[in-house]
Order: sequence, then structure tokens, then C-alpha cells
Amino acid sequence: MSSRWAALAVIFVTRTSMGFQFQSIAAVAPLLVEDLRLSYAQAGLMMGLYMLPGVVVSLPSGMLGQRFGSRRVALWGLALMVAGGLVTGWSGGFAVACAGRVVSGIGGILLNLLLAKMVADWFRDREIATAMSVMLSAWPFGLALALLTLGSVAASASWRDSVFATVAAAALSLALLAWLYRDPPDLPSAAADGARLNLNLPRRAWGLACTAGLGWSLLNAGFIDLVSFAPAFLIAGGTSVAWAGVLVSLTLWVSIVSVPLGGWIADRIGHSNLVIVFGCLGAAAPMALLPLLPGAALWLILSGLLMSGAPGVFMALLPRAVDREHLATSLGVFYTVYYLGMAMAQPLAGVTRDLTGSPAMPLYVAAALMAATVLTLWPFRWLERRPVVVVRV
Repeated sequence: MSSRWAALAVIFVTRTSMGFQFQSIAAVAPLLVEDLRLSYAQAGLMMGLYMLPGVVVSLPSGMLGQRFGSRRVALWGLALMVAGGLVTGWSGGFAVACAGRVVSGIGGILLNLLLAKMVADWFRDREIATAMSVMLSAWPFGLALALLTLGSVAASASWRDSVFATVAAAALSLALLAWLYRDPPDLPSAAADGARLNLNLPRRAWGLACTAGLGWSLLNAGFIDLVSFAPAFLIAGGTSVAWAGVLVSLTLWVSIVSVPLGGWIADRIGHSNLVIVFGCLGAAAPMALLPLLPGAALWLILSGLLMSGAPGVFMALLPRAVDREHLATSLGVFYTVYYLGMAMAQPLAGVTRDLTGSPAMPLYVAAALMAATVLTLWPFRWLERRPVVVVRV
């Protein structure tokens, strides 16, 4: 495979399976809560457990990718997604279901970090915001597929069959990545690139990675809280499980187009700060209006549309600010912070639902998190202008 766009297509399909599996619990949450006799806080914890291992696995993931190669370790991640999905689907209680989610999450973390590295390997400084936007759009595409299909599967069969459908998707992605994807021809081999991960990062890179990771977690937490808890809000208002999934998927389907298009435009016009601020605040407003005004479909569509190029441009901040020598380690730090924030966001939203009894509260939390993303942009730009000082670890 010599075409970078063909490689990006394989990466897109592979990352779709991760979003599909992640959303499997949220898509069937009311049925899961009833069957396993859970609280919504417990259901939110199950959602967040997919991200929680990233707090400790992200840096080792980068080390494994450096030692064994990105493609090979990504395949290991897909295998763990298959195994964890099977455990969750066969579980008879909360503890075993959580264990399966953790295993799946570890696989997803391996996959997520290394797919970003694979995009950077193929594109480097050439249209990287566009390429990152395309890769990122695979996530909402997987979420949308889950919302569109898994609720109907659960309603006609059981929530377990919905989970098994995500196992099949991960298995198909594993086969696709194994058979079709190859690294760029000019990429040094894993052995030539070093046998271990170098943690001697400049202070500037540490700060940039932590700040960008915090902003990225806020942006994603706001978006994920919306698509995770909006179905329950709509169902509480009398919407069927299947139709609630269809309505919420509108946000995702729109973002699948708006995010890559926004990244493509940003690559050509610049003004990345403006793109991020407009996208985050523009998406937060309809999130907050959804519980207050009629016309749920309109507010859900606007959330996905106004977000536009913000995700791709934000994801490209760190690769543009950090030199290639330190990028792998910086991405490990970035994802460590990101996963910590993501693991906390959904339980927090679930707790607000339990404490207030209002299905609208998680949506207000989502809007606040999305808007707060812009607060991380100023310290990132300040650190970006600082001189490089190496910290020995």
C-alpha cells in the first residue's frame, strides 16, 4: 500500500470499530440498567471504564509501538477489543461486565494512540489537519452506526446481541488491518527506531502535551456526554429507544462531514485559534438549548455542524508544536491526560442525573465541558513560544 490516502481509508475503517464498540453501552443503557439492575451512575461508569485504562496504558502503548511497530501493536489492540467484548456480552452481572469493558478499553487505547501515530507517519506536515480530521470522523461514524443500529438490535433481541455485533466489527477490522495496511516506505523500522521509549522530554513538550490533552479531553467529553445521555433524555420524554438513537445519530452523521471539511478549510485558510473557538462555543450552545426548547433534531444537527473543524485542528496542535523526535512520547502524555478526563466525564454526568433526577442535567454538563475547551488554548500557545529545556526522567 503506497498511497497515503488508501492507508488513511484503512485507518478510518479500523477506528470506526472502536467508536462502534465504545457506544454499545450508551446505545442500550435503559435496557442494560433494567436487565442487570444498575443505577445510571453504574451505567455511566461502564461507559467510562472503556477510557479509564488509558491513564496508565497510554505511555506503555507508545513504548510498545516503538519497539514492535505501530501496525503490530494496533492488531493486538483489536484482538483485545474482541476478547473484552465477548466477556461483556456473556456477563451476568456488573463486575464481570466492567471487567470486559476494561479489557476492550485497553485494546481501544492501544489502537487509538497508534492510529494517530500512523496518520502522522503518512502525512507529517502535508495536510495533517485534513488527515487528522478524516481519522477523527471515524469515531462519530462508529458512534452513529451504534446509535442507528444497536438500539434496534437490543429491542428485537437483547443488549447482549448488540455487544456481540461490536465484537464482529472489531474482528473484521483486525483482518482488514492485517491484510491491507503497510507502513510508509520511508519510515524507519521499529528496530532501527530504538528498543525503548525515551522519556527525556523538554519541559515545553511536557506542558504542551498536558495542556493539549486537557483540552482534547474536554472537547471529547462534551461531545460523548451529549451522544451518551441524549438518548435517555429523549426516551424520558416519550421517544422510543430506536427512534431516540436515530435522532441522536443526526449529530454524528453531520459531524462526519463537517469535521473533515472544517479541517480541509483550516489547512488552507489558517486561523486555527478562530476555528477552535468558533467550533467549541458553537457546538456548546445547541447542546444547552436541547433540553430547553422544542425541535430536538435541529439542536442535535447544529451541535455536529457548528463543531466543524475544531477537532481536527486541535488534534494537529501537538504534532505541529513538538519535533518528531519527541512526538511519540508527547502523544503518550497527551493521551494519558485525555483518558483521565474522559474516564471522569461520563460518571460525573451520570451522577448529576442520579442526584437531580433530571435527564437534562448531563446535557448541561456536556455543554459546559465543550465550552471550557477554549480555556486551554491560551496556555498552549504561551507554552508553544517558550524555549526548549530538556527534563531528564
